[in-house]
Formats: sequence, structure tokens, C-alpha cells
Amino acid sequence: MPLSDGAGEVVAIGEGVTRVEIGDQIAGCFHPRWFGGPIKPDYLTDRLGAKIVERTGVRWFAAELNRHKGQLLLRQGYSAAAEELYRKALSIAVEQEAKLWELRAAASLARLRRDQGRRAEARDLLAPVYGWFTEGFDTADLKEAQALLDELT
Repeated sequence: MPLSDGAGEVVAIGEGVTRVEIGDQIAGCFHPRWFGGPIKPDYLTDRLGAKIVERTGVRWFAAELNRHKGQLLLRQGYSAAAEELYRKALSIAVEQEAKLWELRAAASLARLRRDQGRRAEARDLLAPVYGWFTEGFDTADLKEAQALLDELT
């Protein structure tokens, strides 16, 4: 997907790609103040994906934008900021009744809890979201969630 498009549909995938499938709807993030190197929280204040959400009110990918921002910050050691964004993503997904976004946000927050030594809390967070699903257990998201739950048991 060209960055200029901002959002689109996956029409082809390369060998070894497991996180998306042909037909998936995706949205990119562009951070105009981040030129390279480690990302810092203040670099993400004017990200264009969020501005589209704010300007248009189209929020179908708001939860996922927040989760990805949290992942970026966690990789740079900002665990408190990541946790806040994961919680925000989870809240938005619950509000929208967007179960896939909810699963992804819950799994990200559960992994953070696991890494903090809070395994029971991680399991209690993820298990009910995973338990909602009745099909699609061969998808990457549900496989990863099940693996995480197995690890937490």
C-alpha cells in the first residue's frame, strides 16, 4: 500500500507474510517528525493517521493506530506510555464492538503484563476476549492469543 493512500486493501502478499491476508483492510501510520533512530513519545504527537481520525470522525482503525503506537513506544522502553495506549486501544475497540481490534489490544496488553510478571492479570484480561470467538481459530491473531494463553496457564 503506498503511504500516500493511508488505507487500503491487501491485494497481494509475499512469501512468509502471516499477519495479513489478501482482502484485509489496512491503514498505515506516518509520523512526520520522526526522521530515524529511536522513536520518542513526542514524535508521535502529530501523526497523520490520528489527524484523519480527528478531522473526519472515521474511527474504524483508531484502536489499531493506538495499539501500533504503543508497540513502537514499548520497543524503545516506554512501557508506561505503551500501557496507556494499549488501554486506550482496548477501550475504543470495546466501544466499537470491534472484536478483532479488542483481541489485538488485549493480547498486546497481556504480553506487557506477562513481561511485568503479572501473569494472572494477563490471563484474566485476554481469556474472556479470546473466549468470545467461535470460529477463525486458524487465523494468526487467534493462534497467537491461544499460544499466549497456553503460556500463561
